[in-house]
Amino acid sequence: MKNFSWGHGVVIALFAFIVFILSMLFLFPNGQKNSEMVTDNYYEEELKYQDVIDAKKRADDLREKPVYSQERNGIKITFPKEYNNTNTTVKFVLNRTDDQNLDIKKSVQLDAAQSIFIPGQVLKAGNYTLRLMWTKDKADYRMDYDVIWK
Repeated sequence: MKNFSWGHGVVIALFAFIVFILSMLFLFPNGQKNSEMVTDNYYEEELKYQDVIDAKKRADDLREKPVYSQERNGIKITFPKEYNNTNTTVKFVLNRTDDQNLDIKKSVQLDAAQSIFIPGQVLKAGNYTLRLMWTKDKADYRMDYDVIWK
């Protein structure tokens, strides 16, 4: 150890740093997960986000809100009785957090029981974000639900 100089210390420190970086690369592969943007038009939709905030606030202020229930054969969303096909337009988007190819977007009409049904056959097991948007009497509303489909 008599011949140990500052040059040896620099080489050992550099080697330790390289080993640290390589261990981060190979031991922590979380950075290689499939992470996609939620939408391709992110910046355009960001500019319209105030409308989304207003729609969510209007939905929060409702006395009777749509009721979401997850059943064995699908997802059922029931609206209050005052909603009907003549004054309500309903759209829903099921965003899959890990694969945008499994996203489902649809505009639907309420049935006689003022509800919509999303069949389980179109869903794959995993996490979804259900964005329920509707227009009633020319006012927009929006509610978001986290869905875990098994």
